[in-house]
Amino acid sequence: MDVITQSEITCPRCGVGAEMEMPTDACIVVFECKSCRVVLRPKSGDCCIFYSFVNVECPPVQLRQGFDGAP
Repeated sequence: MDVITQSEITCPRCGVGAEMEMPTDACIVVFECKSCRVVLRPKSGDCCIFYSFVNVECPPVQLRQGFDGAP
């Protein structure tokens, strides 16, 4: 399974995007927007900021889905 590791996280407060490399072995739970300095944390029930604020799920979730077929 090919894992997507590049993603753009978009700040919901100011709308500024940042291209980021997502780690394949961990979830990121805190991100500070470089523009407005708001600290983003995952939405309730989400594992990481990538799951909450981008359209590509984080690599650990992608890998889990590839192995068990769960959405």
